[in-house]
Amino acid sequence: MYRIGELAKLCEVKADTLRFYEKHGLLAPSSRSDSGYRLYNESDAERLRFILRAKAVGFTLAEITELLSIELDKSNWACADVKGLVDSKLAQVNEKISELNHFQVSLQRLSDACCGGPESAEHCSILEALESNTDNIKCENHAHHHDKSQYTKNCQSKG
Repeated sequence: MYRIGELAKLCEVKADTLRFYEKHGLLAPSSRSDSGYRLYNESDAERLRFILRAKAVGFTLAEITELLSIELDKSNWACADVKGLVDSKLAQVNEKISELNHFQVSLQRLSDACCGGPESAEHCSILEALESNTDNIKCENHAHHHDKSQYTKNCQSKG
């Protein structure tokens, strides 16, 4: 039997993590000592490892709860059910990656259009782009002395 601190140390998490999982119904101690300490057995430790592995690949607590219910009643579920959960999560991850790639391209365009110099931000292309309702990023007024070619990448001319 493990006390909460022992199980936490064994699985390299904080005791508060175990309390959190208990609060959300993912993990419960097998018993309590006479003095009220939570006591976990090896089965509880395996369940915690399952939770941590599922979390490490991106499953939410609700999804982990669903996986645990399948794990506890495997004979009434098909592999296709589990695969469906994984494929759904994979689709969500791919969608998020696509969204992050869009953010990256947009932020790179904003960064490339700005000189980043010490001049006033009155004509800052980043601020102008964020103020406008167009997708065009206009290059800054480059009256200061810099190589103009570095500001023309991915920029539309002011006009």
